Amino acid sequence: MAEEPENPDTPGKPEKRGNPPAARPSASPERRAEPGRTPLERLRANFAALEPPARLPGIDLARGLAVIGMYAAHLAVIAPLVWGRPETWSGLVSGRSSILFATLAGVSLAIAAAAARRRSRSGPGRWWGLRTQLALRAALIWLLGITLDDLDVPVYVILPAYGVLFLIGIPLLRLPTSGLFALAALLAVSMPVAVAAIDRALAERPDGAAIEETLRLFGWNYPFLLWAAFIAAGIGAGRVLLTSPRRAWALLVSGAALAGLGYGIVGPIGARAVRSGALEAPAGSGPWLIAVLQDAPHASGVGEAVGSGGFALAVIGACALIGATPLRLLLWPLRALGSMPLTAYVAHILIWAVWIAVGTARDPALDPWFDFRALDPFWPMTLGALLGCSLWAALLGRGPMERLLGLLTRGPTRRGRVGRPGAG
Repeated sequence: MAEEPENPDTPGKPEKRGNPPAARPSASPERRAEPGRTPLERLRANFAALEPPARLPGIDLARGLAVIGMYAAHLAVIAPLVWGRPETWSGLVSGRSSILFATLAGVSLAIAAAAARRRSRSGPGRWWGLRTQLALRAALIWLLGITLDDLDVPVYVILPAYGVLFLIGIPLLRLPTSGLFALAALLAVSMPVAVAAIDRALAERPDGAAIEETLRLFGWNYPFLLWAAFIAAGIGAGRVLLTSPRRAWALLVSGAALAGLGYGIVGPIGARAVRSGALEAPAGSGPWLIAVLQDAPHASGVGEAVGSGGFALAVIGACALIGATPLRLLLWPLRALGSMPLTAYVAHILIWAVWIAVGTARDPALDPWFDFRALDPFWPMTLGALLGCSLWAALLGRGPMERLLGLLTRGPTRRGRVGRPGAG
């Protein structure tokens, strides 16, 4: 999904520069809901659960923006982005919201690993518990995604790809930070060629449609061969923020530079080649390789990978900087939404599915895509999500889907002596 399913505890400030963050246990949902507490005390505890050190407010803010971007991409009529025309800048949400979600998934993996490192001194048990928990979480997210995909809502559900990416991210946690960024760069410039070659081969095979349908089970609409770059970059970004929140400036500046490179230099070269029909050239030929540099949303080109990956890092850096200021208090509803992105994602798919079921029963000719968006559902859905998630976070704490996922994955964590994930 664009989802970030569940977020482990965020660590506190580092003890020393460059060392693992010091342990700062956050209140679990069970503790926040202790029967002995008055409603006002529980309300204060739930508000505090979205503040440091229990969470990184900037990460929740980035997730909230990603949720709204995903809503816009699905529910609003978005014009194609033309950088020189400000009236089309709403097109920023196309493709970039999902890549931002994937990058934030990597950030969450880095936070989970840091939390595991703090909670246990025994390496094998710690890593076994963390890996088991993340693998189980990935399987559950994948299963949920397949279930939602069967509802025939006219969008590509990102959760199956998200589950696969979580699995890919588990071994990446052992890489050094520099190795993660190097791997992300390597995948961003090489995997678009592999993805384009696979897509071309499938298009030319008589059974290509059947194979592609099978690949959809693994979220091939968000090809994991390439999107592993965003997971790797996200893990690296998470470590940067955990080492020192002030380094968010480095993410912002480097991300903006990469976005400029991808959208301003690499992407336009590929776009010109695509307009000239170079994608129809033999795979592996010079014109075809140049066309793979394109930056169109969901085209899986090099320009998109570099530009949108850089955009995601810049957004995360900017949100981390904002999250360290009092301005985060004004943005609390958006942060509450970002604290339960899986809930927000599933809710909009279910609402859409119910509308399709009721609408088609009345009018079999109803178009699930155009007729739904003709109702202008973006603002009602967005405002409803902001209000609903804010009330839930204030009164009950962790989102319902996030809480359920935590309960289902708690057992392996205890066996591995990592401890349950907290509210963050």
